[in-house]
Amino acid sequence: MDTRIRVGTSEGLWEIDGDRVGAMALSGKPLTAVAADAGRTWAIVDGRTLWEESERGWEERAPIEGLAATCLAATSAGLLVGTEQAHLLTLTGNALEPVEAFDATEGRDTWYTPWGDPADVRSIASAVDGTIHVNVHVGGVARSRDRGRSWAPTVDIENDVHQVLAHPTRGDVVLVASAEGFGVSRDGGGSWQLVTAGLHAHYLRAVAVADDIVLVSASTGPGGRRSALYRKRLDGDDAFERCRDGLPAWFDANIDTACLAAAGPVVVFGTEDGRVFQSLDGGARWQMRAKGLPSVTSVTLR
Repeated sequence: MDTRIRVGTSEGLWEIDGDRVGAMALSGKPLTAVAADAGRTWAIVDGRTLWEESERGWEERAPIEGLAATCLAATSAGLLVGTEQAHLLTLTGNALEPVEAFDATEGRDTWYTPWGDPADVRSIASAVDGTIHVNVHVGGVARSRDRGRSWAPTVDIENDVHQVLAHPTRGDVVLVASAEGFGVSRDGGGSWQLVTAGLHAHYLRAVAVADDIVLVSASTGPGGRRSALYRKRLDGDDAFERCRDGLPAWFDANIDTACLAAAGPVVVFGTEDGRVFQSLDGGARWQMRAKGLPSVTSVTLR
C-alpha cells in the first residue's frame, strides 16, 4: 500500500512516495504548519506568510500581519489560521481577516500559559457535520456549530489540551491529547471522558485515529523525556498498548502536535530529529521511511 507522505520541516516541504524521499517545495523555509484538503495543500512559512499549492506550483497567498500564525485548517467556515495570543483569521480573497466572534468566546479572560504569556491557538479541527473545534493552549477547546459566527467553550481548560481532532467520519466524536491524558467526547464536545490506563505517563501531545484505532504520543512532560507512542480501540474500555514493533524503546523528544497523522489503516509520524515512521496496520507494526531530514513540524497523508 503506497501512500504519499508530505513532511513539513524547519527547512521546507519533503515528500515520501514509495521508495523515493526528496525535498519538493519551499526549500530552506521554516514551515510552521501544513494542511491538505480536497486536493489542495496550504502552508504557513515562519508564522508570517500563507502559501498555497496550485497547478502552477507553490505561491504566496497572503501575508500574516501582526501576531505570528501557529496552525491552520480547512473548515466549514473556509480556511482558518490560528495565531499567537489566541486569535483566528479567515482567508477572504487574498487577505486574512480576523474572526471577531472568536474573540468573544465565553471564558476567554481565563486563558493562560504557565509561563505567563498569553495563550495561543494550537490546533484546529473540522468535523464532518461542519462543527469547528479550536484548541487554545491553555484554554481548552472552543466549538462553533454555525460556521464561526459564534463560539462556546467545551473541555475544562485545566486539562491543558495540546491537540484537538475531529473523527473523520463520525461528527459526534471529538478527541484530544492533553496533559491529563487522552480525552474523548461522543456528543460533539458536550461531555468528555479522560483515559490514561496503560500509559506510562499521561502527558500527551498528539492524537490520530486510524479506522477503529486511536493513537497518542505520551511522555513524562514538556521536555519530552521517555516519549512513546500508544494505541487502543476507540470504542471499548481496553487500556492503551505501547507501540513497539519497529520503533525505538524511547524517543528523546515529544512526538508533537501535527506530527502524527492517519488515513484509513495508514499511520505516519515524524520526530524532532528528522525521522519519519509509517505503519500500514493501525500502529501494530512500524518501519522507518526516512531519516536525516530537518526537524519535522508536521505530517500529512495523500
